[in-house]
Amino acid sequence: MSQLKWVAGALTALVVAGCGTTPPATTTVTVPAATTPAATEPAATAPAATEPAATEPVAKTCTVPNVVGMIHQTAQDTMQAAGLFMLREQDATGQGRVLALDRNWTTTAQTPAAGQVVPCDTEVLLSAKKNDE
Repeated sequence: MSQLKWVAGALTALVVAGCGTTPPATTTVTVPAATTPAATEPAATAPAATEPAATEPVAKTCTVPNVVGMIHQTAQDTMQAAGLFMLREQDATGQGRVLALDRNWTTTAQTPAAGQVVPCDTEVLLSAKKNDE
């Protein structure tokens, strides 16, 4: 225990010396309590617990492809091929038009960005504008 106090004191002195400041009037150093070997060993008569560890299901992840510049229908197909099916679309011009004929629109932006690894149930926003604009 005295070695721990010495080490803690030495470290405090080094940190203070490295900062170029005077240490405060009171310094508190927390040192973990020492354990005895008997405290860390299991009791000889107690059987070991063998309950299975609870595991949470690991969410499947997908890498977001880059679909900017693609015909909107191709962009949707590419996202779905990557495992991303929660797709939302919007008119990139802000006019609020519905993208009824996907082949007449070009994707101009996407969220999340290309290359990000996200849970496969992440919603993807695709912005598009009509090809003749």
